[in-house]
Amino acid sequence: MANALQEQLLKAGLASKQKARDVKTQQRRQKKAKVDDGSAALKQQIADQKLAQAAKDKALNEQRFAEAQAKGQVRSLITEFTRTALAIPSHGEVKFNYTLANKIYSLYLTENIQQSLLRGQLGIIRYEDSSYLVPHKLAERVQLLVPEWCGYLWTLENNTQEIVEEDDPYADYVIPDDLMW
Repeated sequence: MANALQEQLLKAGLASKQKARDVKTQQRRQKKAKVDDGSAALKQQIADQKLAQAAKDKALNEQRFAEAQAKGQVRSLITEFTRTALAIPSHGEVKFNYTLANKIYSLYLTENIQQSLLRGQLGIIRYEDSSYLVPHKLAERVQLLVPEWCGYLWTLENNTQEIVEEDDPYADYVIPDDLMW
């Protein structure tokens, strides 16, 4: 009996079943939109915290950069990694992707250089639209002074093995670090 008017309109041909469904859907959406579960305030609070943390991190990085700039360390780092960088091979057959500032960059390397990167012997520095393959120690120094230039740096905490469950049926199958797909 709740929809007696709706049934009468359908029988009279003044409304269609599709229009009735659309009205029900619209009413349900309006009812849902009116309900406030407090999630909007929580989302706003989290967004504010993220913005505050990002501003704080940016200020700290700018302070470190200014201090290093004042000491001349940044200039010496630039000359050091441009001088000691390995040449990126022009005949590389393995594509190596790395991310920097939410952008993905690709380099074509030889298999030996790729293995050196994955073992932590080399790092990648990106400065003025150029990529440089440098020794790991130099990449660590760049990471400390100017983290926005460090494209790829192997670290132990990023490459620790995950805990394997006891009843995992795929525990015997090791996923290689250099899996390309």
